[in-house]
Amino acid sequence: MIFDMLSNCQFYKDITARLDIAFDYLTSTDLASLPIGRIDLDGEHVYVLVQEYLTKRPDQGFWEAHRRYLDVQYIHSGCERIDVALLNTMKLGEYAPERDFQALTGTGSPLNMVAGSFAIFFPQDAHMPGLACGMQLQVKKIVVKCEM
Repeated sequence: MIFDMLSNCQFYKDITARLDIAFDYLTSTDLASLPIGRIDLDGEHVYVLVQEYLTKRPDQGFWEAHRRYLDVQYIHSGCERIDVALLNTMKLGEYAPERDFQALTGTGSPLNMVAGSFAIFFPQDAHMPGLACGMQLQVKKIVVKCEM
C-alpha cells in the first residue's frame, strides 16, 4: 500500500505503465466536473470509477481485496476512513472473478484520507473503504483500476 497526497505522485512514476496512466489522468483532468460512473482510459486495462456517497459506520463496512487490479483511491472532497491490513493476516472468503472481489474477514488499522490524498491498494492489501472519519460526510472519490 502507498498513501500520499496527489501533489507527490511524481515519486511513484514508473512503478507500472498503467499506474502512470492513472496519475496522468488524475493530475490533468478537471475532477470536479466528472460525472458519476465509469470512464475507460485503456479499455479493461485502466478505467476510472467516479463515486459520490455518504460515508458509513465501521460496522456497515466490509473487507475486500483484488487479484486482477490495483486500486488508486483518490479523495476529491470530504474525508473517508479506509481500514487497511495485509492480506495474509485476513481470513479469505469467496472470490468473485467477474467483479475481481475477494471477500475477507479480520481486523486492520484505520487510515484517514482527506481531500487531495490517495492510496494505492495492491493485490496483497486488504481494505475496507467508505467509512466515516468520526461523523458521516459526503465524499467524492475517484478510483482508478489498473490491471496488474
